[in-house]
Parts: sequence; C-alpha cells; structure tokens
Amino acid sequence: MHLNSKKKKAIRQLVFLDYTTAVLAWFTFWVYRQNLLTKIPYFDTLHKFQPRDYINTFIIIPAGWLFLYLLSGTYFDLYRKSRLNEVNRTLISCIIGSTVLSIVVFANDTSDYSYFINAATHYLFIHTLYVLVFRLLILNHVKNNLVRGKVGFNTLIIGGNKQAINIYKQLLDNPKALGNLFLGFIYSNKENGNGMSEYLPQLGHLSQLEEIIDKHHIEEVIVAVDSSEHHLLENILTRLCYHPVVVKVLPDYYDIISGSVKTSNVYDAILIHIHPELMPDWQRVCKRAIDITFSAVALIILSPFLLFSAIMVKLSSKGPVIFTQQRIGLYGRPFRIFKFRSMFVDAEKTGPALSSKMDARITKWGRIMRKWRIDELPQFINIIIGNMSLVGPRPERKHYIDIISDQHAHYKYLHKVKPGLTSWGMVQFGYAENVEEMIARMKYDLLYIENCSLALDVKIILYTLIVIFQGRGK
Repeated sequence: MHLNSKKKKAIRQLVFLDYTTAVLAWFTFWVYRQNLLTKIPYFDTLHKFQPRDYINTFIIIPAGWLFLYLLSGTYFDLYRKSRLNEVNRTLISCIIGSTVLSIVVFANDTSDYSYFINAATHYLFIHTLYVLVFRLLILNHVKNNLVRGKVGFNTLIIGGNKQAINIYKQLLDNPKALGNLFLGFIYSNKENGNGMSEYLPQLGHLSQLEEIIDKHHIEEVIVAVDSSEHHLLENILTRLCYHPVVVKVLPDYYDIISGSVKTSNVYDAILIHIHPELMPDWQRVCKRAIDITFSAVALIILSPFLLFSAIMVKLSSKGPVIFTQQRIGLYGRPFRIFKFRSMFVDAEKTGPALSSKMDARITKWGRIMRKWRIDELPQFINIIIGNMSLVGPRPERKHYIDIISDQHAHYKYLHKVKPGLTSWGMVQFGYAENVEEMIARMKYDLLYIENCSLALDVKIILYTLIVIFQGRGK
C-alpha cells in the first residue's frame, strides 16, 4: 500500500488523540485544582463547572496544546519517527506547555507559592502521563504497520554490484523492518550487471532516473556504487536534489571515520542518510510561522510606503507597477516572482541580461529602489504564498541556472531549500552583475544550505538590515 494515505490517517489519529488527552488531562486537573482551593470532595466540585470552563476545556486549552505540538514538529513524517526521540520531544513540549499554562491560568488563584508549585507539578504529571500513553500506543501501531509490511516506502536501488545485492538482502531480512518496499533497480553505468536482476526488476537506465522516480512514486533511493564509480555519485546526488526523496549512500571507510554515518539501529545497514529536509521538524515549522507573520506584519506596516513606491514607479516610466518573472524555486519548480519594476519596459527585448551599477535600462527611481532594496518588498507576497522564505538562496532564472550548472553541477543543490528574500550570498554580493559573481555568491549559499538553522536565519536577517540601512544595495 502507498504510504501517503496511511500517513495522513495516522496523523489525523494522532491529532485526535492529542486533542482528547488535552481535554482529559485538563478536566482531571480542574477537579484536583478545585479540591485544593475549596477542600470539597472531588466529585462534589463538578457543580462549579461554569460555561467558561467548558470553553477552556474543550476549545482554548486543546487548541493551545495542538499549536505547541505543531510548532514542535510532532505531525511530520510519523512513519519515520524514532519512538525514543518522540518521548524526548513530548517531555520537552509538556514541560514548556504546562509551565506557560500554569503561569497564565492559575498563577493568581492564591498568593500561596506552595499551592502554585503543587498545582503546576500535578498538571505537568497528569498531562505528560496521558500524552505519553496515547502517543506510545499510536507509535507502536505505526511501527507494527511497517514491520508487517502494511505500508512501505517505495524504494529504488542504484547499482547492480555485489554490494548492492548485500544491502538489498540485509534490508529485506532486517528483523526491525525499516519499511522499504523495493520496486526495482537501475545500473549505475552498465547495461549488464552482476546479478541484481535475479532479485529485482530493472526499471530503466541511469539517464532515466528522474522519469523513473516520478513514474513509480519513489520515496527512497539507495545508491550502492563501486569505489571505481564514485565519480558518478556527485552527478546522481545533484539530480536527486530536484526530488523530495530520502537518499541513502553506501559509505567507504573514510566516510565512517569522518563521522558521516550516524545510526543507532544495530540491525540497520551501514548507509549515509541524506534527508530532503535540512532543518529539524520544529525549526521548519517555526521558520514557516516566522515567514508568514513577519511578511504579513511588514506588508501592513509598510503599506503607506508601498503605495508611495508604486506611485513613484508609475511616474518614473510607462509600464506596469509590478514586474513578474518566472524563477526557479524548491526542487526546481518554477514560480512567478513579484517585484517593483525598476527598469524600462522591454529592457530584455534582446534576451536575458544581468544588471550593473551604470545600467542604462534602470529608471531613476529604480536606481534608488535597488540601492535600498525597495524593489524586493512585493516578494513578501511570494513568502506568504509559500514560494519563497525570508532567508534562502536568491531565486534565479532557468537561463542562468543552465549556464552555471554546465560549469558547476552542484549549483542545483541550492534548490534543496526555498529561495529567499535575502541570503548569505546577497549580504556579501547583493545583485550579481555577471555569471562569475553569481558563481562566487553560490559559495555562500551552499554554506547556508550545509549549516541552515533558525539562528543562522536571524543572523542573516540582521546583517541584511544593516546593509539596507547603510544603503549598500546595488
């Protein structure tokens, strides 16, 4: 069975159970809290349950918990989660949520400090106990589905050598099944192989990699090539950047010694895991929440200035106020970017051309906008839509991506993340005036991808603000 339907069903079940546990935990604690305050027997306190208590118990409190769980990344990739990691995540979420709820809801019940400590501790214990019990039940159910083969990750093997066969057998015989559903294999660079065809069907050739992934809905790719074929590895990994698949690579001894192989499963095959998501779940959710919040607030606060800029663009030259152009985004998907028009109409009638400091195609007001990055402000709309993020590599046109990729194939690694309004490369270079500067800027964007985190995003945003206030844009 394909994973997606089971995955969505399991997430819906988890959300329902989290809602139920939040209601049960709060109601149980409410009874205990009333007993602490009034010394009335537990069940005699039920007559004190007021309309506002219904609202808190069934709406506000559960909604707050579900929002916290969403921010923590609970509802992502349920079939790939480690139960131990989820226990740790749950404990941290419960401590944070219970502390905040205790301060907001019942810190003013009484001036007795010991009461607050007692109540907060009991609520933390009650809520954590309920959540852990229900979550372990559903995580065990998910794990059993994988072990029994009810669900699986559509898997493709690249390579037909003895090592590939050994990896296939090892994963197939794993008593702690990882959920791999092997659909077939392709040879890395040979028409005839060394025996893999006895175990799996050949789905095509390496030149058809992208088509095979799309046709068979591949979710995992295991790359098992000989040492003599390692020159193919970069090419394969680069091409896989345009697909949200988990990649597992057969390492050599250097990879193991350098610490590239991380695993805690003693039955697991020794493979380097490369996940399509570069940030932890909770950071991805927080990054998206920050993107939407910051962009919406910026559009509201800057609306008078945006209107003024639009009028100035209209007065500067004939043509539309907003300039749209196709750019390449996450996984190589095209989208339309929005900017204030800073050039005269038909500025590229002879073909794509990068701008420069003294470019005659730029209007007088356009030059001012580019200096202070005003022309980029409509991209907040792209961020809210989801095509872009606040921080990420600059989105480029396919024309220039093809030119650069011919010289530096790893340029496509930049499409493993959403393009951004600003980036490490933009802080260093601003607008590139030629392909050489685009390549030089790429180095910083690759560094961002290898080190991306919320902390780095904040640092880049702060440096971007410094660049803007100093008028160092170009």
